[in-house]
Order: sequence, then structure tokens, then C-alpha cells
Amino acid sequence: MQSDKKSDIKETAQPGPARMEENLFRSRFVFIVGAIEDKMAGNVVARLVALAQESPEPIYVIVSSPGGHVESGDLIHDMIKFIPAPVYMIGSGWVASAGAIIFLAVPKERRLCLENTRFLLHEPSGGVGGSVSDIEIQATEIIKMRERLAAIIARETGQAVAKVLADIDRDLWMSAQEAIDYGLVGRLVTHMAEIKAKE
Repeated sequence: MQSDKKSDIKETAQPGPARMEENLFRSRFVFIVGAIEDKMAGNVVARLVALAQESPEPIYVIVSSPGGHVESGDLIHDMIKFIPAPVYMIGSGWVASAGAIIFLAVPKERRLCLENTRFLLHEPSGGVGGSVSDIEIQATEIIKMRERLAAIIARETGQAVAKVLADIDRDLWMSAQEAIDYGLVGRLVTHMAEIKAKE
């Protein structure tokens, strides 16, 4: 029985999901795209740990996120610091809220962005409800979270904590250049070769 040669060629030319996943793993790219929540955070940290175990070579994290669950962002932020492989952050699209805190997990010289990236910093928000006692506890925790996140932003950007607290009282939008000026971003890149040249 003869095989269809055209069909064989087509199947060879279009790798399936497993082959694409293998190529992605070898590229050492990790994507944080979309809202940040528990399942995404679990997938991201699993990939980070696997890549760090496979090789001490740099890992490249693309961030384009509106933010999301703060504690899920904390998990990714802390794991990036925890693993031994150096991580490069590359902002694209928009990097907002919890996404910006993840972005700040690496030293400034490894925080990069593409030219059309926008950044958003703001204070945490959350639904407050229940009994008066519960509302008081939740409000206290939001204030603690606000101060903690402001301290991270201040430490990683070189801004004073008081200035950060004032800045995030309302939505603070920044262009790529404004984010560089603020200390959020180390430099703007337009091509992968510009990252490799600095390693």
C-alpha cells in the first residue's frame, strides 16, 4: 500500500504540539500573558524550575499582563529570585499591577522592554465585605499589602517610598521611556540580538 507523499511532507513540515513545546523549552522562553491567577502561576513556576534544573543558562520571561491575583504574582516574583539561573524580563504590550511586581523580580540591568510597552502601577484593591470585624481585618490587610508593594517598587526603582505611595494612590501609566526614567526598566530593546550582546 502506497503512502500519500504529499500528506507525509505536510505532516513533517508542520510540527505538532509536542514538537512545538519541545522547541519552546529549548528556547528558554517563558510567557506570562494575560491575567495572573493560581493556575498560571503554577505553570510558570514549574517551567522556571524545570529550565533552571536543565541548565544554568539565562531564562527569558516575556510579560504582557493586566495583573491579577497579588499572591499569585508574589509566587512568581519570589521563584524568579529563588532559582539559580539568571532571568531576563522583557515587557511587551502592557505590564500592569501584579505583572509589574513580577517584572521587578530581577536586577534593573535585566529588566527590558519593547518600544510600545506601557506600564501601570497602582495600589492594590479588593472586595471588602462581611461583618464589621471582617471589614476591619480586610482593610488592614490591604493597607499592609499597599505598603509592602510600595516598598518593593521603591527598592527596585530607587524612588523614595513616600513618592511611590503618592504615585500609586491613582493609576500611574508610563510609556517605555517614562518607565526607564522612573527606574522601572533598564533599557529598551527592539531585537533579541540586543539582549544576547549584553550577556
